[in-house]
Amino acid sequence: MQKFSFQETEINGLILVKPFLAEDVRGYFIKDYSQEVFEQNGITHDLKEVFYTNSHKGVIRALHFQREKQQPKLVRCVWGHVYDVVVDLRKNSPTFKKWLGFELSEENKDELLVPAGCAHGYLVLEHSVVSYKCAEKFYGEYDDGIMWNDPDIDVKWPLERVDNQIILSDKDKNLQTFSQFMEKYGGF
Repeated sequence: MQKFSFQETEINGLILVKPFLAEDVRGYFIKDYSQEVFEQNGITHDLKEVFYTNSHKGVIRALHFQREKQQPKLVRCVWGHVYDVVVDLRKNSPTFKKWLGFELSEENKDELLVPAGCAHGYLVLEHSVVSYKCAEKFYGEYDDGIMWNDPDIDVKWPLERVDNQIILSDKDKNLQTFSQFMEKYGGF
Protein backbone atom coordinates (compact mmCIF):
# COMPACT_ATOMS: atom_id res chain seq x y z
CA MET A 1 0.00 0.00 0.00
CA GLN A 2 1.24 3.48 -0.89
CA LYS A 3 0.01 6.49 1.03
CA PHE A 4 -0.29 10.01 -0.38
CA SER A 5 3.01 11.85 -0.73
CA PHE A 6 3.65 15.40 -1.88
CA GLN A 7 6.91 16.56 -3.45
CA GLU A 8 7.61 20.25 -4.04
CA THR A 9 9.26 21.21 -7.33
CA GLU A 10 11.42 24.13 -8.43
CA ILE A 11 8.26 26.05 -9.35
CA ASN A 12 6.51 27.33 -6.22
CA GLY A 13 3.12 25.68 -5.78
CA LEU A 14 3.73 23.01 -8.44
CA ILE A 15 3.58 19.74 -6.53
CA LEU A 16 4.23 16.19 -7.70
CA VAL A 17 1.69 13.98 -5.95
CA LYS A 18 1.84 10.24 -5.38
CA PRO A 19 -1.77 9.19 -4.71
CA PHE A 20 -3.05 6.60 -2.26
CA LEU A 21 -2.68 3.18 -3.90
CA ALA A 22 -3.62 -0.33 -2.76
CA GLU A 23 -2.78 -3.26 -5.04
CA ASP A 24 -3.65 -6.93 -4.78
CA VAL A 25 -4.40 -9.90 -7.04
CA ARG A 26 -7.50 -8.15 -8.44
CA GLY A 27 -5.61 -5.05 -9.62
CA TYR A 28 -5.51 -1.77 -7.75
CA PHE A 29 -7.59 0.82 -5.94
CA ILE A 30 -6.48 4.44 -6.23
CA LYS A 31 -7.59 7.59 -4.45
CA ASP A 32 -6.06 10.55 -6.27
CA TYR A 33 -7.70 13.34 -4.29
CA SER A 34 -8.78 13.82 -0.69
CA GLN A 35 -9.60 17.31 0.51
CA GLU A 36 -8.82 16.25 4.07
CA VAL A 37 -5.41 14.74 3.25
CA PHE A 38 -4.44 17.67 1.04
CA GLU A 39 -5.39 20.17 3.76
CA GLN A 40 -3.45 18.16 6.37
CA ASN A 41 -0.43 18.70 4.12
CA GLY A 42 -1.02 22.45 3.79
CA ILE A 43 -2.58 22.27 0.33
CA THR A 44 -5.88 23.94 -0.48
CA HIS A 45 -7.52 22.59 -3.61
CA ASP A 46 -11.22 23.40 -3.63
CA LEU A 47 -12.53 21.04 -6.30
CA LYS A 48 -15.07 22.70 -8.66
CA GLU A 49 -15.04 20.66 -11.90
CA VAL A 50 -13.52 17.49 -13.32
CA PHE A 51 -12.61 17.03 -17.00
CA TYR A 52 -11.15 14.15 -19.00
CA THR A 53 -9.37 14.26 -22.35
CA ASN A 54 -8.95 11.29 -24.66
CA SER A 55 -6.03 11.88 -27.03
CA HIS A 56 -4.18 10.03 -29.76
CA LYS A 57 -0.44 9.49 -29.81
CA GLY A 58 1.30 12.62 -31.09
CA VAL A 59 -1.31 15.10 -29.87
CA ILE A 60 0.09 18.23 -28.26
CA ARG A 61 -2.33 20.06 -26.03
CA ALA A 62 -0.54 23.38 -25.96
CA LEU A 63 0.33 25.66 -23.09
CA HIS A 64 -3.14 26.59 -21.86
CA PHE A 65 -4.38 28.85 -19.07
CA GLN A 66 -7.32 31.08 -18.16
CA ARG A 67 -6.52 34.79 -18.25
CA GLU A 68 -9.03 35.48 -15.48
CA LYS A 69 -10.43 33.17 -12.82
CA GLN A 70 -7.37 30.98 -13.21
CA GLN A 71 -7.80 27.25 -12.87
CA PRO A 72 -5.49 25.49 -10.43
CA LYS A 73 -5.70 21.84 -11.42
CA LEU A 74 -4.71 18.36 -10.31
CA VAL A 75 -3.68 16.49 -13.48
CA ARG A 76 -3.25 12.71 -13.82
CA CYS A 77 -2.84 10.38 -16.78
CA VAL A 78 -5.49 7.76 -16.02
CA TRP A 79 -4.64 5.58 -19.01
CA GLY A 80 -1.65 5.76 -21.36
CA HIS A 81 1.41 8.01 -21.13
CA VAL A 82 2.02 11.75 -21.58
CA TYR A 83 4.92 14.18 -21.26
CA ASP A 84 3.36 16.93 -19.16
CA VAL A 85 4.71 20.51 -19.14
CA VAL A 86 4.06 23.39 -16.75
CA VAL A 87 5.30 26.96 -17.39
CA ASP A 88 5.40 29.59 -14.64
CA LEU A 89 3.78 32.80 -15.97
CA ARG A 90 3.68 34.66 -12.65
CA LYS A 91 5.75 37.81 -13.26
CA ASN A 92 6.80 38.15 -9.60
CA SER A 93 7.85 34.52 -9.25
CA PRO A 94 11.58 33.69 -9.03
CA THR A 95 10.90 30.96 -11.61
CA PHE A 96 9.00 33.21 -14.04
CA LYS A 97 9.13 31.72 -17.58
CA LYS A 98 10.68 28.46 -16.32
CA TRP A 99 9.17 25.24 -17.57
CA LEU A 100 9.31 21.76 -16.06
CA GLY A 101 8.41 18.47 -17.77
CA PHE A 102 7.09 15.29 -16.12
CA GLU A 103 6.26 11.78 -17.26
CA LEU A 104 2.68 11.00 -16.25
CA SER A 105 1.33 7.54 -16.98
CA GLU A 106 -1.12 4.93 -15.84
CA GLU A 107 1.92 2.92 -14.79
CA ASN A 108 3.52 5.50 -12.45
CA LYS A 109 0.15 7.00 -11.37
CA ASP A 110 1.85 10.34 -10.57
CA GLU A 111 -0.18 13.51 -10.68
CA LEU A 112 0.64 17.20 -10.72
CA LEU A 113 -0.96 19.97 -8.73
CA VAL A 114 -0.62 22.93 -11.13
CA PRO A 115 -1.03 26.31 -9.41
CA ALA A 116 -2.85 29.38 -10.72
CA GLY A 117 -0.64 31.54 -12.91
CA CYS A 118 0.96 28.65 -14.76
CA ALA A 119 0.40 27.42 -18.30
CA HIS A 120 -0.11 23.69 -18.77
CA GLY A 121 0.14 21.31 -21.70
CA TYR A 122 1.32 17.87 -22.72
CA LEU A 123 2.54 15.65 -25.53
CA VAL A 124 0.71 12.33 -25.82
CA LEU A 125 3.28 9.53 -26.03
CA GLU A 126 0.65 6.80 -26.45
CA HIS A 127 -3.14 6.92 -26.69
CA SER A 128 -4.13 8.45 -23.33
CA VAL A 129 -6.89 9.60 -21.04
CA VAL A 130 -5.98 12.52 -18.75
CA SER A 131 -8.07 13.83 -15.85
CA TYR A 132 -8.14 17.44 -14.65
CA LYS A 133 -9.58 18.13 -11.20
CA CYS A 134 -9.99 21.90 -11.30
CA ALA A 135 -10.32 24.33 -8.38
CA GLU A 136 -12.09 26.84 -10.64
CA LYS A 137 -14.67 26.24 -13.32
CA PHE A 138 -13.88 26.63 -17.00
CA TYR A 139 -14.72 29.98 -18.59
CA GLY A 140 -14.48 29.89 -22.38
CA GLU A 141 -14.23 33.67 -22.61
CA TYR A 142 -10.98 33.60 -20.59
CA ASP A 143 -9.48 30.52 -22.25
CA ASP A 144 -6.03 31.29 -23.68
CA GLY A 145 -2.60 29.87 -24.30
CA ILE A 146 0.89 30.14 -25.71
CA MET A 147 2.26 28.28 -28.73
CA TRP A 148 3.66 24.86 -27.89
CA ASN A 149 6.92 25.63 -29.73
CA ASP A 150 7.45 29.21 -28.59
CA PRO A 151 11.19 30.00 -28.92
CA ASP A 152 11.30 32.21 -25.80
CA ILE A 153 10.01 29.45 -23.53
CA ASP A 154 11.82 26.73 -25.55
CA VAL A 155 10.19 23.61 -24.14
CA LYS A 156 12.23 20.53 -25.05
CA TRP A 157 9.36 18.29 -26.13
CA PRO A 158 10.46 14.65 -26.71
CA LEU A 159 9.11 14.67 -30.28
CA GLU A 160 11.34 11.75 -31.30
CA ARG A 161 9.11 9.55 -29.10
CA VAL A 162 6.21 10.25 -31.48
CA ASP A 163 8.37 10.07 -34.63
CA ASN A 164 8.04 13.87 -34.94
CA GLN A 165 4.41 13.33 -36.01
CA ILE A 166 2.37 15.83 -34.01
CA ILE A 167 -1.35 16.57 -34.04
CA LEU A 168 -2.56 20.06 -33.14
CA SER A 169 -6.05 21.51 -32.93
CA ASP A 170 -6.79 24.57 -35.06
CA LYS A 171 -6.97 26.57 -31.84
CA ASP A 172 -3.49 25.44 -30.75
CA LYS A 173 -2.04 26.19 -34.19
CA ASN A 174 -3.07 29.82 -33.74
CA LEU A 175 -2.07 30.56 -30.15
CA GLN A 176 0.01 33.61 -29.29
CA THR A 177 3.74 33.73 -28.65
CA PHE A 178 5.17 34.41 -25.21
CA SER A 179 6.16 37.91 -26.41
CA GLN A 180 2.58 38.62 -27.48
CA PHE A 181 1.31 37.32 -24.12
CA MET A 182 3.70 39.70 -22.32
CA GLU A 183 2.69 42.66 -24.51
CA LYS A 184 -1.01 42.03 -23.80
CA TYR A 185 -0.94 40.96 -20.16
CA GLY A 186 2.58 41.43 -18.75
CA GLY A 187 2.34 38.06 -16.97
CA PHE A 188 0.03 37.21 -14.08
